[in-house]
Amino acid sequence: MPNDSTTAAVLAAIAVAAFTCALFGAGARALRQPPVIGQILAGIALGPSLLGRLPGDPTASLFPAHVLPFLAMLGQVAVTVFMFSVGYELTAHRRQAAGRAVVAVTACALLVPMGLGAALAAIGRTWFGSTGESRAGSGTFVLFMAVAVSITALPVLAAIVRDRSLDGTRSGTVALASSGLMDVVAWFALAAITLGAGPTGGHHSGVRQVGLRIVLLLALATALLGVVRPLLRRWTRNPATAPYHLPVAFAFAAGAAAATTALGLHAVFGGLLAGAAMPHPHEDTALASAPRTDRAQVPFLNAAIHAVESLLLPLFFVTTGLALDVGSLRFGDFVLLVVLCAVACAGKLGGGYLGARLGGLPRQASATVAALLNTRGLTELIALNLGLASGIIHERLFTVLVLMAVITTLMTGPLLSALGHRANPARDRVPGSDKAAGHPVAA
Repeated sequence: MPNDSTTAAVLAAIAVAAFTCALFGAGARALRQPPVIGQILAGIALGPSLLGRLPGDPTASLFPAHVLPFLAMLGQVAVTVFMFSVGYELTAHRRQAAGRAVVAVTACALLVPMGLGAALAAIGRTWFGSTGESRAGSGTFVLFMAVAVSITALPVLAAIVRDRSLDGTRSGTVALASSGLMDVVAWFALAAITLGAGPTGGHHSGVRQVGLRIVLLLALATALLGVVRPLLRRWTRNPATAPYHLPVAFAFAAGAAAATTALGLHAVFGGLLAGAAMPHPHEDTALASAPRTDRAQVPFLNAAIHAVESLLLPLFFVTTGLALDVGSLRFGDFVLLVVLCAVACAGKLGGGYLGARLGGLPRQASATVAALLNTRGLTELIALNLGLASGIIHERLFTVLVLMAVITTLMTGPLLSALGHRANPARDRVPGSDKAAGHPVAA
C-alpha cells in the first residue's frame, strides 16, 4: 500500500499531466488540429525529449521512478475504456458498412499500405537492424510493420468529419464505415501478431500455445457477441435499467480486459470486444425511433465514457512520452522517418483513392476519402505501445513510428483544406469536450 509521500507524488504527477495535456490540446484545437495531437506532443514534451534535457532533469523530479507504475496502471485503464468506446462506435457505423464503395475502399486502403509496409520491412532488414531491431526481417516484425502503417484512427476521423461538415456526405460516410471495418481487421491481426511474439519453450510447443490462445480468443469473442450481446440488448431496452448502464458497461469492459490479459493479450483487446458487444441504440430501430426522453441514457453513456477517457488519458500520453527520446535518434533514423511517412501516406492516400474510384465515387469525393483515411492518432499510439510491450519493436523505432503518426495526422487538415473542405467554426466544441452528436472524436 503506498504511503502518504507516494500518494502525494502520484497526485502531483496526475495534476501536471492533466494540466499540460489540456493546455497543449487547447493549442492544437486553436490551430484547427485534433486535440489528441497536442496531447501526444504534451507527453513528448514532459519526457526526456524536452523537459528531461533541462538542467536538473525536471522530468525525474515530476515523475519519479516509484510513481510510474501507478501512472502506467491508470493509463492502461483509460486506454481500455477508450478501446471500449471504439468498439461501441464500430457498432454504430456497422449499418453503413455495406455497398460497393465501402467494400472497395476497405480492401484497397488496407491491403495497399499493408503490402507496402511489409515490403519495406522485408527489404529494409539491414536498415531496421541498424536502429536496434533484433527481430528485423522476421515474420512477426514484417507483419507488425504492415499493420502499423495501415491503421486509421476512427475516433479522430469522426472528429474531422464533423468539424469539416462532412457528416452525412457520401465521402464522410464511406470513410467512417471503411475505417470501422479496417479497425476490426487491424486489431484482430495485432492480436494474432502479439500472441505469436511472446517467448515459447520451443517451435512446436510455441505453435501449439499460439493456436490454443487464438482458439480461446475466438471462443471469447463468440461468447461475448453471440450470448452476452443479446442478453444486454434485452436488458438495455428496459427504461428502468438506464441508471445502471454506465457501471455495467465499465464492469463489462474490465471483465473482458481481464479475460484477454489471462490469454496473454493486452487488456485493450478485451475493451474493444466488450465495446463491440455492447448494444448501440443506432442498431435498434425501435429505440432509435423512440421519443428523445426515452433515449436519454444514450448520450449519457457516451458522455460518461468520454469523461473517464478525458480524465485518465493524459497519464497514458505521459507514460508514452517518457518512453520517447527524440534526441537519441540518429541521422539514419530521421531518414527512416521520411521513408515511413512516404510509405504510410502512399499506401493510405493511394489505396483510399483507388478504392473510392473503383467504388464509383467521383474524383473530388475519392480524394476526400483518401485524405480522411490517412488520419492516425491515439489508435496508432496504442498499437505501437503493444509492439513495444511485446518486444516486437524497441525504443528508437517506437519513437520514429510515433513521430510518423503525428506527422500523418497533422497532414489531414491541410489536405482537406486544399480540397475545399474548410473547418466550420460554428461546429466547434467546448474545450475539453471531444464527443458530440454520438461520435467519438478526440483521439
